[in-house]
Amino acid sequence: MADHHGIREHMEVIGADGVHVGTVDKVEDDRIKLTKKDAGEGSHRGHHHFVPLGLVAEVEGDRVRLSANADVAVSFEEEEDGRQA
Repeated sequence: MADHHGIREHMEVIGADGVHVGTVDKVEDDRIKLTKKDAGEGSHRGHHHFVPLGLVAEVEGDRVRLSANADVAVSFEEEEDGRQA
């Protein structure tokens, strides 16, 4: 896991493949809280999702790059209570 101290609000979160995963709202405990606008569709729409900090490969400029491709990374997203999204 990369050092997460450089992660700031409004940074773009991308997969290892460069595909957009979300936008940082803030870091809470050991997870990145994504903004609601990146919440997806259906029952996942309109609320925050979280990405484990363990997926962070590096912080580069205004982007947080994950160690997994975007399609895999979203499968690790969690709800606020820690359940899988």
